[in-house]
Amino acid sequence: MAADISRAGVEKAYGRWAPVYDLVFGKVFDAGRQSTIAEADRIGGRILDVGVGTGLSLSDYARTTKICGVDISEPMLRRAIKRVREEKLDNVEVLSVMDAKNLAFPDNFFDAVVAQYVITAVPDPEGTLDEFVRVLKHGGELILVNHIGAEKGLRKLSELAFAPIARRLGWRPEFPWARLVNWAAKHGGVTLTERRPMPPMGHFSLIRYRKS
Repeated sequence: MAADISRAGVEKAYGRWAPVYDLVFGKVFDAGRQSTIAEADRIGGRILDVGVGTGLSLSDYARTTKICGVDISEPMLRRAIKRVREEKLDNVEVLSVMDAKNLAFPDNFFDAVVAQYVITAVPDPEGTLDEFVRVLKHGGELILVNHIGAEKGLRKLSELAFAPIARRLGWRPEFPWARLVNWAAKHGGVTLTERRPMPPMGHFSLIRYRKS
């Protein structure tokens, strides 16, 4: 098995991605981004956007939705700050460098937590999900969009073969649905409300949990 990803490795990888991230991933991941934003705006209130990156999503939220954005990569976040200033996004309350597993926010603080393409790019996905739920209000929603690894077949073999390269680029491609099922069962304080296939090719999913 390939060595798993580390915080330092992810931080370094996304520092390299920062200048070209919007160009490389902007269109590819647009459907997932827009879908999570629509769900967050439906909830409204105060939203935590984890892995906000260059702030590509920030201008698409409703101006009535209050946004706190965090990211592990300072180069990515500098671009988000520039975007907020240039576009006068006064509904963005906070942009801060922060580890997704150790959020500097109180318990039961946000109406929703949005994490776009994040869970496969953190060293401890289950611990990070626990932290997302901690800062959610009771009845609040955790809204994820992420690649879900194949359970079998050629795609699974391809993901396993690509894994060593993917880790150097900042994520793990072989992330099975069973990990989320097992996490939710162990946590016990969340209910799955939706899993929706997302482009490209349905290999990604929009996933929603409600905090009990």
